[in-house]
Amino acid sequence: MSITTGTADAQPIVTATMPEVLSRPKFALPRWVITVISVVTFFVLWEIFGRDVNPVFGSYPSAIFAAFLDVMRDGTLVPAFFESCKSFVLGYVLAIVVGVPLGLVIGRFRTVEAALGIFVTAGFAMPLVALVPLLVLWFGLGVMVKVAVVFLMSVFPVCINTWVGVSSVPKSLIEVGKSFVAPDHVIMRRIIFPATLPYIMAGVRLAVGKAVVAMIIAEFFTALSGLGAIIINSANNFDTATMFVPVVLLMVMATGLTGLIGIIERKVAPWQTELSGRDSA
Repeated sequence: MSITTGTADAQPIVTATMPEVLSRPKFALPRWVITVISVVTFFVLWEIFGRDVNPVFGSYPSAIFAAFLDVMRDGTLVPAFFESCKSFVLGYVLAIVVGVPLGLVIGRFRTVEAALGIFVTAGFAMPLVALVPLLVLWFGLGVMVKVAVVFLMSVFPVCINTWVGVSSVPKSLIEVGKSFVAPDHVIMRRIIFPATLPYIMAGVRLAVGKAVVAMIIAEFFTALSGLGAIIINSANNFDTATMFVPVVLLMVMATGLTGLIGIIERKVAPWQTELSGRDSA
């Protein structure tokens, strides 16, 4: 839009309308660049200030990397990692297989919600770590007790998020299905489950952190094996740098799994990204 003054030789004054201003390209760094800068800055600061800390009380990235090379050379890290992953994968997958259907049923049927909802809420709030000694008596000191601990600590976030997702489905969508005389299982499969997918994926992401913590707790309280054994043995020997190796490895694993779940969510529920209110910048 242009505005001219009253004189004949006046030059037009050009002003932009609001849509034109909003459509102007803005310079913004890609997300991965911002992430890399943030991570590099964190590790640089950690390296600088970590060198002034007593090695008994802390460590720094270069010392942790040197300890990582040592445990790789002596052959203890890789077997311990796969030993921990065995219980993690079994317990985590079982939590998803049980938690998603249970949350769908609780959220869909009021009778089931009234009967089981209180137990799910209580289980989520209960300090499940206190049950580990009892689980040891039930399952022994093998892999099964670790799977049980991982399952119990990760199933409730999946179940509750699914439950909340079903409760958030607009009633009008369900009424449309009923108006076409669709049976309950078709409404569940074609309407409720797709609408609940973003909530399910959020619960699955939350369960990753719970499952990693449960895996280490199980190894602390049961037979010392896996990455938990490296942490305990290094702490007992005041070898803080080696103790940080499995901790950093678990952080990387959890972050990678969370990112992978995010990619899967964008594939199975692309409409959620389109409806997001976050600024792309």
